[in-house]
Amino acid sequence: MKKLTVFTPTYNRKKLLARVYKSLCDQTCPDFVWLIVDDGSDDGTDEYIREIKKEGKLDIRYHYQENGGKMRAHNKGVLLCETPLFVCLDSDDHFTKNAVNDILGAWEKIEDNDDFAGIIAHKGSDEGHTLYGQRFPDNEDTTLKSLYERGFGGETTLCIRTDLLKKNLFPEIPGEKYVPEDYVYDRIDRGRKYRILPKILTICEIVRHGYTDDVERLRRDNPTAWLLYYGQRVQNTGMSVLRIKYASHYIRFEKKALKQYRVLYPLPPFMRLLGLPGAFLLLLKGKC
Repeated sequence: MKKLTVFTPTYNRKKLLARVYKSLCDQTCPDFVWLIVDDGSDDGTDEYIREIKKEGKLDIRYHYQENGGKMRAHNKGVLLCETPLFVCLDSDDHFTKNAVNDILGAWEKIEDNDDFAGIIAHKGSDEGHTLYGQRFPDNEDTTLKSLYERGFGGETTLCIRTDLLKKNLFPEIPGEKYVPEDYVYDRIDRGRKYRILPKILTICEIVRHGYTDDVERLRRDNPTAWLLYYGQRVQNTGMSVLRIKYASHYIRFEKKALKQYRVLYPLPPFMRLLGLPGAFLLLLKGKC
């Protein structure tokens, strides 16, 4: 039985999938499943997958569904996954040649230890440079929260136990197609640590143009998801300026969020009082 599923959600990314496919064919260890969830593509992605499956180079599993956003595609991938370990490889990224071998080598040392949520490694702009030049502060096992509290500001490749992902699916909110990934990662992070793998496993393209506009669009179009994210952050963060900031953003999205979700993370009255000035500033900046 294979131990690793490499999951790729895709939507009209047929041209990019060729690079993902090549990087997976080039792996020094072929012992994995490539699971693709097609979120409603109409660019011939299904035909492309049928063709490469005929080549027989990889164990490829393909699922098509109506467009519902990346988080619904991620949920479907998790539910379809039959291996104990799950890693997401987006259609615009690709793996280094030893990525699967490195993941399985690290997994072998912790797979029987329930204290571990999985493995955490670097993303890079190329094989020699991590994204934004960030390196893990040390190689000690860590929670995600502790890692970022110690000053790490980069992006990571997360290989997570499938059973934990199945218990922590993304909320599927009517009328919305996006949920911040950290909403789920924060839940999994409670009381569990990751094995640090200080290697670059995923190569990413950094696209700066339009990033700010895209973030604002995601916030505008998915207010309930952001309410859940900030509500959970308020709940899990100790008293600090950061917690007040989260409260301000919670208030920012409160009126636009669906009513049935507001009760999941009620804002304590004292945090509402502390968060109101920041929410007012967000309003002045046109972000409410």
